[in-house]
Amino acid sequence: MSYLGIDIGTGACKAVTFTGDGDEIASAHREYPLLHPDDRQAELDSRKVLDSCFEVIREVNAATGDPVRAMAISSQGEAMTPVGEEGTILGNAMVSTDTRAEHLVAPFSKEFGEEALYRVTGHTPHTLFSLYKLLWVKEHQPDVWKKARYFLCFEDLLQWKLGLRPRISWPLAGRTMLFDVRKHVWSGEILAAIGLEADRLAEPVPSGQVVGVIGPGTGRQLGFRNEVLVVAGGHDQTCAALGAGVVKPRLCMYATGSVECLCPMFEKPVFSDRLRMNNLCCYDFTVRGAYTTVAYSLTGGNILRWARDELGYEERILAERSGGNAYQLLLDKMPGDPTGLLVLPYFSATGTPYFDTRAKGALIGLQLTTRKGEMIKALLEGVALEMKLNLQLMEETGMEVDTLVATGGGTGHHAWNQLKADVLDRKVIVREVREAGCFGAAMLAQGAHLGSAVQQLAREDRRERYFEPDPGKSRIYREKFEHYRQLYPVLKKLQI
Repeated sequence: MSYLGIDIGTGACKAVTFTGDGDEIASAHREYPLLHPDDRQAELDSRKVLDSCFEVIREVNAATGDPVRAMAISSQGEAMTPVGEEGTILGNAMVSTDTRAEHLVAPFSKEFGEEALYRVTGHTPHTLFSLYKLLWVKEHQPDVWKKARYFLCFEDLLQWKLGLRPRISWPLAGRTMLFDVRKHVWSGEILAAIGLEADRLAEPVPSGQVVGVIGPGTGRQLGFRNEVLVVAGGHDQTCAALGAGVVKPRLCMYATGSVECLCPMFEKPVFSDRLRMNNLCCYDFTVRGAYTTVAYSLTGGNILRWARDELGYEERILAERSGGNAYQLLLDKMPGDPTGLLVLPYFSATGTPYFDTRAKGALIGLQLTTRKGEMIKALLEGVALEMKLNLQLMEETGMEVDTLVATGGGTGHHAWNQLKADVLDRKVIVREVREAGCFGAAMLAQGAHLGSAVQQLAREDRRERYFEPDPGKSRIYREKFEHYRQLYPVLKKLQI
């Protein structure tokens, strides 16, 4: 039997089937557009996302010899879709970078109590969380608010599309800022404060719990050849960390996707004023009983997508003609040495530690001799320096990290991995698992957690690539980091 993991991201969804031993069988992905009705809005057409999920499931089923026994879903956080009583999708899903609810954050948080919110949810107020997005819907789309039978994240939305009663994993529920991360229930106090009944949300369950069985009708549409169990998955970062083998302290996933993220694992919940002041959260990991934090840049890998679209015309044309990859062609232009440029990578809201929804990016040090490859590398240096800042703050609270386990699309490029090792001055491991989020979800579907699938990651015959920091380049980046730390406070005063 095989196991299916689905990863629903901001820019694309992926499906991968694995053997019971953790070897990849087949994979498929579909991109979908991120919509920007205005410069403060970022949303997904949930119908398009669901259609894309069905397409990748059909594609991997057609290429998989062993029937799928069970599946689980790794999902982006925060984005919720309103669903009507008759099953109609009533609107698009606002994703993490959508900041239209900014005016609602301070008043609600002050009235409820910012520290009280943190002690219940493990998070600090920000427009990215579902709580404030729902308040915006209630204020600006009252008809949608009244008509919605459910407000569902993408994990539970796909379950609903599959004909199941929607359940949401604890890690994903933790990203809504509506969930009590220690009692593992929707917070009655928070729901009462926004006027939302708990039964209009999916039922929270631990990762790895069976939530239903796909019936024969839907199963035939998707190419399943037998009944398939659906198992609770998790927030995409925690699923990817599990899939990368982050199952003990001092290891930390370094994910490069639409959002660039650090995600460690620790054995009990950690709450402190130091974490709260730096907007470093605490919520469930995908291993039951364990917890995590996430430190992240919301611009993240989107910065390379921006570079491809705005600076990579030549590379896009060449890729179309040759069947190559425009991203790869851009990355191949990077120089070997650190650049003389400095980038503040706030091309969207900042993420941790600042939670600044109005920050703007900057590229400093340009000359007439500056080449495109230098600009590409400087953009990636900027994001890596932002992650170094976050890592430093994590470690100041006692979360020690020896090794970074890299996941995501950027891991296929040697120079990008080496750049991360040099900037963060940590060893970076790239494991053979190509789609860690899908693998983590498939592990949960298998019921493995710390069982056979994790053991596969430690197999001696399984290839791993190691990137040790170059002492000379790390020294340069340490000096550069001291300048980087001053950049945001200075430029914020000049904010346009």
